[in-house]
Amino acid sequence: MKLTGREKSSLILEGVITVILLILLNMAIVMIAQDVIQSNPGINSGIFMIKQSMRIGPMQAQIWSYQRILIAILIVIDVWVVWWRLRRRYHLYQMNHIIQELHYIAQGHLDHRIPFRLKGSEQHVIASVNALVDSAVQSMDDERKIEKSKDELITNVSHDLRTPLTSIIGYLGLIEDKQYRSEEDILKYTHIAYEKAKQMKNLVEDLFEYTKVQQHGSPVNIMKIDLNQLLEQLTASFELEAQHKGIEITSSVEPNPLMIEADPEKIGRVFSNLVANALKYGNGASYIKITARQERDRVVVKVSNDGTPIPAESIDHLFERFYRAEGSRSRATGGTGLGLAIVKSIVDLHHGDVRATSNTDETSFIVNLPLKQEQPKKKN
Repeated sequence: MKLTGREKSSLILEGVITVILLILLNMAIVMIAQDVIQSNPGINSGIFMIKQSMRIGPMQAQIWSYQRILIAILIVIDVWVVWWRLRRRYHLYQMNHIIQELHYIAQGHLDHRIPFRLKGSEQHVIASVNALVDSAVQSMDDERKIEKSKDELITNVSHDLRTPLTSIIGYLGLIEDKQYRSEEDILKYTHIAYEKAKQMKNLVEDLFEYTKVQQHGSPVNIMKIDLNQLLEQLTASFELEAQHKGIEITSSVEPNPLMIEADPEKIGRVFSNLVANALKYGNGASYIKITARQERDRVVVKVSNDGTPIPAESIDHLFERFYRAEGSRSRATGGTGLGLAIVKSIVDLHHGDVRATSNTDETSFIVNLPLKQEQPKKKN
């Protein structure tokens, strides 16, 4: 830290004044000591005897003047006092600079940091202040992101609920106003309203599941499960739907059995969402393969299909909530845009990761999970 010209002048002036005052004080002490010794014959003779008896150094030099010893002691004390006073004043200037920087930051300049480095405890103060400002700015940014995320969530939910709700009200309104020609029209209108109502129900259920897994401290019921059994049950539950679409769905696990620690309900939702996603959007697919293999202390599960590839620009956004790679097609198939966001949230709860790859040959969603979950430490 560099001192200003005024501070340097003030520091020099204080040093000069301190030296002058110490010189005057030293002269007074020497004169008082000299007067006391000369007015007291006993002290004077005692000092003379001490000088005669003391020899210093290899040359056996004799002390001839006590004034020189006294003056030397006073000079050493003076140097220490001057150094202490100037150092104290310098530290005061340092603290003033730190306080000025704090005032500047407090006025709203949160992008500013204390730029200079000091030695000792002052540097700890600077580091703590800069770290505190960084933490405050990060917290504010996180809060803004959360608020923005909430606004987007409300906007997206409102939009996705309004579309089917408008259709439901419209078709039921036609029935209410008797604007139909036959019973077939009534059945047609009620069927459309029913399908739209199911779409709303799916959205509400997905939204509930997403908010539940996103909550801090969401409960996870960890237990040992056989991944092979879970995936076999999953393929069986989707087999009929897959057959209707001409898709062969299979699963394989290596080794068998493959035991992992997980929440069976939540981890089942992960693979169910991935298979449902493949059935909905894997246009032209002839197969859906679920493979799981153990790699050291982790398990890698891949859900693959040979349907229409996902556009490259969409891969990095697939796990964002309400994101649809093809918006019109997703709405046509009843997609809520929350399925893959739920997948990522549940995988995160299990300390794993999920990613997607897609090319003209195959589209795969790859889930990487630990075999064993870390148990929370019990408090004593």
